[in-house]
Amino acid sequence: MQAIEQALAAAANWVWGIPLLVLLFGTHLFLTVRLRFIQRFIGKAIRLSFSREREGAGDISHFGALTTALAATIGTGNIVGVSTAVAAGGPGAVLWMWLTGVFGIATKYAEAVLSVKYRITAPNGTMAGGPMYVLERGMGKKWLAVIFAALTAVTAFGIGNMVQANSISALVHDTFRVPPWVTGAVLSLFTAGVILGGIRSVARVCERLVPFMAGFYMLGCVVLLVMHADAVPETVRLIFRSAFSGHAAAGGFIGAAAREAMRYGIARGLFSNESGLGSAPIVAAAAQTKNPVRQAMVSSTGTFWDTVVVCALTGIVVVNSGEWMNGLNGARLTKAAFSDIPVIGPAILTVGLLTFVFSTILGWSYYGEKAAEYLLGGGIILPYRIAWVAFVMIGSVATLPMVWSFADIANGCMAIPNLISLLVLNGVVVRETRHFLWEGRL
Repeated sequence: MQAIEQALAAAANWVWGIPLLVLLFGTHLFLTVRLRFIQRFIGKAIRLSFSREREGAGDISHFGALTTALAATIGTGNIVGVSTAVAAGGPGAVLWMWLTGVFGIATKYAEAVLSVKYRITAPNGTMAGGPMYVLERGMGKKWLAVIFAALTAVTAFGIGNMVQANSISALVHDTFRVPPWVTGAVLSLFTAGVILGGIRSVARVCERLVPFMAGFYMLGCVVLLVMHADAVPETVRLIFRSAFSGHAAAGGFIGAAAREAMRYGIARGLFSNESGLGSAPIVAAAAQTKNPVRQAMVSSTGTFWDTVVVCALTGIVVVNSGEWMNGLNGARLTKAAFSDIPVIGPAILTVGLLTFVFSTILGWSYYGEKAAEYLLGGGIILPYRIAWVAFVMIGSVATLPMVWSFADIANGCMAIPNLISLLVLNGVVVRETRHFLWEGRL
């Protein structure tokens, strides 16, 4: 088992080398420039995102699509992922995560434009879209679409399933001494109860769960920052300094170069907000919308809430606590930071992570099954859902290093064909944006 973990870690380091970091962050920057800093419309996009009215063909509302995407993105990446990045890359990783989110808004927008534009109506009457349809119908590269769909169907079991279940089972065991298999069994049961009803069932649950879970967790972060307000300015300065110069500290943390801060910050940023990954556009394609740009603007707010707000709060809380210098990692590091809130701190974190995990498992189940449907047809949906529930249990009892490394490898491989489609078809995104947004036809 140890040899497998070491091999996976080495593979993850190779996949997340300089070429992929440049491709990912470069795509964010390129699309930001091409779309004339689309981030400036974030206020309008947020207002539009709360619309629940049916305004075009689709399966779920703007708000339903957004909350389902947020359910998938606001997960352990916002808690465990941030702590892992700080432990491995130093405080500077927080800034790189944040920048990945700011510039990633443009990439998330572009993904959704293309996915809605090239979506189709499946034989069962539901909408089907995502990078696999963009690659096939927009670029004429069926073989690349198959590669993306296959990677997505497999990747979902890592990033959207096992990582999530593993994190919550470990935290519940540490906090309440509940065996991981018990947590896994309960989580599997609730998962089955929702995903067997399809996207409408998933969206209904997410519309109610996501606003509560995000607000509840953010309130806990704000309380911690208020409690230690005097140290916050120095914490922010440390994050900025470490992002470009690296940082060495006493204790269990032996130091990290600026490259490590960038590597872990960007990798965990992608894991958290999924901009460039090609996952969120799959559910964006199911939205009821008059044109691709309207839903794309709504989709772009997911990255804003996930990384620019929630990840930033977690990062500042974790660095501000100083616990990252004591050799802690993952959920245990975040738990140590939240322990500063007397009595209820660990409970707040556990409830937050539990809801984050459950919602992410629901959202990613849809991504994975749509990819499997693209490859094998509608008959695969039920078997895929059953396998999904089984892997929730497997993830609950697996080891953390192996699960995280697998997720890193799968993420990187999945992002490549999607980023290629964004770069090749950027002109289509610009034309759609000009017609509907810049010329006032939104």
